[in-house]
Amino acid sequence: MNIQAGNSQPRVKPRSEVEKSVDQGFILLTRIFALAVAAILLWIAIQVAIQAMPAILQFGASFLLKSAWNPVNNDYGVLPQVYGTLVSAFIGLLIAVPIGIGTAVLLSENLLPSSAQTVLVFLVELLAAIPSVVYGIWGIFVLVPIVTGIGKWLNAYFGWLPIFSTPPTGPGMFPAGVILAIMTLPIITAISRDALISVPPSLRQAAMGLGATRWETILKVIIPAAFSGIVSAVMLGLGRAMGETMAVTMIIGNANVINASIFAPANTISSLLANQFAEASGLQVSALMYAALVLFVLTLIVNILAELIVLRVKRL
Repeated sequence: MNIQAGNSQPRVKPRSEVEKSVDQGFILLTRIFALAVAAILLWIAIQVAIQAMPAILQFGASFLLKSAWNPVNNDYGVLPQVYGTLVSAFIGLLIAVPIGIGTAVLLSENLLPSSAQTVLVFLVELLAAIPSVVYGIWGIFVLVPIVTGIGKWLNAYFGWLPIFSTPPTGPGMFPAGVILAIMTLPIITAISRDALISVPPSLRQAAMGLGATRWETILKVIIPAAFSGIVSAVMLGLGRAMGETMAVTMIIGNANVINASIFAPANTISSLLANQFAEASGLQVSALMYAALVLFVLTLIVNILAELIVLRVKRL
């Protein structure tokens, strides 16, 4: 870029044909990759739907409303599994969201020395690297005894509430929710922290210039400005919680029943697939693929809702 004497406007050097060709090739390549991702997603959905078609034709929408799962009589329904998937994910988010957002604020606002901040960021990201089966083993031998003690106290004093109405006996919905909270915490924290860091410094300076305190600036300016990114983090965490398999399978109890109490054993669609797919045959395989298709649609709905929420927030 050159500036001629007597002319304050810079003169832009013309781009060569090679540079234009490289740019066009890059744009074409990224389009191919984007279409490939969409094609893979569509291909997976079609294949699962084809395998599920015998069960779809036999059970129809009643598959979503029935509680029975009886391979002997070829009678299948996933209502308890859908209930367990949604409730366990909700419990996980109920715990993980405030902790994750609070940790993101702590790690993005220079409230700690940089050395301590670096260590905490590393530890949070390390949670995502722990295998799911390790979480499950830890949940069985460490988490379940702790939750059982807390659950007995809650049942003794608040047993009149439906969610605490049954005494804990070990594996159940609540331990599974706690495990999901721990497993989704890195996603929520990391993405929320990136969203908070990306807020322009001018917003913080303007708020403080108008007399706002540090916490008023964080709560009333920084977090609202990063709200779309935080919502995306929460929705991605929800998608991870709904699809988690091994850790949940090990501590949720795998009972095909619907119980209002969070201490009762339950089941999820992912756990159902993990427990039965290896030994399934005939119509049972198709029913399991139908359940997988239901989980696929639920996850897709969550991502669509997340995108709509983000777009709505951006318009405000």
